[in-house]
Amino acid sequence: MPSISLFPLNTILFPGGHLPLQVFEVRYLDLVKKCIASGEEFGVVSLLRGSEVRLPEMAETLSGVGTMARILDSCSPMPGLMKITCVGTTRFTVSSSSRLKNGLWVAEVEPLDEDRVLPVPAEQEDVAKALAALIRSLQKKQITTTNIPLAPPYRLDEAGWVANRWCELLRLDLAEKQRLLAQENPILRLELIQDVLCENGLLN
Repeated sequence: MPSISLFPLNTILFPGGHLPLQVFEVRYLDLVKKCIASGEEFGVVSLLRGSEVRLPEMAETLSGVGTMARILDSCSPMPGLMKITCVGTTRFTVSSSSRLKNGLWVAEVEPLDEDRVLPVPAEQEDVAKALAALIRSLQKKQITTTNIPLAPPYRLDEAGWVANRWCELLRLDLAEKQRLLAQENPILRLELIQDVLCENGLLN
C-alpha cells in the first residue's frame, strides 16, 4: 500500500462502520476534495495525545493501527464546511508517519488481513441477538443512522461484523478499542465484547 493521508480523530473506525464527519480545517477540506475527485480513501487513526483541531503548542501522537475510510456521500452546507459520511474498509498498521507543512499527516502503512467471514458461534449468539434488539429499538423509535455506526446491510450472522459494531457502540476507553481493532481473530474479538457486555449487565 503506498503512502496515504491520515485523519487523526478522538475515535476509532472499524471496518464496516459508518462515520459522519464535519470538516472545516483547510488541510482536511483539501484532503476530502482530493479523495472525492479521485475516489481515493484516507486513513483514520486515533489520537493518543493531542487535539483533532490543530493547536501549535500541542504535539500529536498517533496510534499505530487504523482503518481506511471511503467517502460515501458529501455536502457543503456553507463555504468552508463539508459534511461527509465514510465507511471503514481495510485495517492497517503504520510503518512510519510524518506531518507536512500544512499540518496534514501522511504515513507509510501495511494493510492487515480482512476478517475471515465466520458465523457467530452458538456461545456468542446472545451478543448478536442483543445487537439485533438494539437495531429494532432504534428503528421503532425512528432514530436515523446519521450519528450512529449502524447501517444496513446488517450482517448479524457474521462474527466480525457483530463484534465491530459493538466495539463502536460501547463506551470503552480508546486504548481498549485500539486493542480490539488490532485483534486479528474476529471470534476472539467477539468473545472479548461478550465479556464487556456481561460485566455491564447488557446480556440476558
